[in-house]
Amino acid sequence: MLPADSRLTTSTSFRHATRAGRRSGARTLVTHLVVEPGGSTGGSTGPGGPARVGFVVSKAVGGAVVRNRVKRRLRHAVRDRLPTLPRESLLVVRAQPPAAAATYEELASDLDRCLQRSLRSGSGRVER
Repeated sequence: MLPADSRLTTSTSFRHATRAGRRSGARTLVTHLVVEPGGSTGGSTGPGGPARVGFVVSKAVGGAVVRNRVKRRLRHAVRDRLPTLPRESLLVVRAQPPAAAATYEELASDLDRCLQRSLRSGSGRVER
């Protein structure tokens, strides 16, 4: 489980992250990352609030049992990477239909790849 102060819960926060964030995609998931100016790496320590994370797993991924399994795996993978995210950043992780058949290792690998691309300074908004 993610700490309560690291959860993205409002629809306006989700909307802001998906519209203004840097998008990066992989086979099993897509991430949208908004890094606030002055947000330094370090998760929940130091000045400013911690990074906040939200998940989107639609019915296209599968039934309720499959969606919940994917969500649990993604939550666990993000929890391990939370300290590497810049403070006060917003991250939305959206599962794609192939995530239903993916192992935890595949999801974690795709998450690492997407986060690495999003955190890298680039001129474009969309990276694949």
